[in-house]
Amino acid sequence: MATKEAILKEIIAKKVVAIIRAETSQEAFDISEACIEGGVSIIEVTFTVPQATRVIERLVDKYKDSNIVIGAGSVLDSETARIAMLSGAEFIVSPYLNDETARICNRYRIPYMPGVMTIKESLQALEQGVDILKLFPGEAFEMSTIKSIKGPLPQAQLMPTGGVTVDNVEQWLEAGAVAVGLGSSLIKSSKKGDYSEIVNRSRELCEKIKKFKDMKSNGINHISIY
Repeated sequence: MATKEAILKEIIAKKVVAIIRAETSQEAFDISEACIEGGVSIIEVTFTVPQATRVIERLVDKYKDSNIVIGAGSVLDSETARIAMLSGAEFIVSPYLNDETARICNRYRIPYMPGVMTIKESLQALEQGVDILKLFPGEAFEMSTIKSIKGPLPQAQLMPTGGVTVDNVEQWLEAGAVAVGLGSSLIKSSKKGDYSEIVNRSRELCEKIKKFKDMKSNGINHISIY
């Protein structure tokens, strides 16, 4: 397993986490495969998926010799976090900050990304050793919220999740997001059994992120966030 620093570096470099929700473990595995085929290399298997640990184990085993990073999402407590770690999860995501989960992730040096909505929650998470704060639910905020949080907390690294789409991902990144989490916008066609569409959407997403990174490396800033 890669180090905590290497995993965080990979998430920040790739800038997108695919959030996998499904009605069966096989569907979750197939969705993950489609996202990976389309170029998304950071996969978050949520614990709302039946037998989520089996999905994590299968993906970790298949991609153990690649740069694919597999994590666990919708982790509500430290017990579930530890189960996820033992299944091979390389990062943990929660909808809210849980002190015990933060503690166990720090103990085993696993990146923890809890949901925050306020300055107070953001500060509490930073004090718990959290490196990336999940701004959640993203659809509840204006993109300028990232700037507002980073005003008093410039050290905060924010990852909006919920409300982020393939169409607006560049705007969120331009607003200051260090990475983004995408779920339904990316995988909704799985309800129709159309995994090829997930592959195509993933490719489109990766192309937009590459375009954003190329613009930044060339010192170009002209994406409107309003």
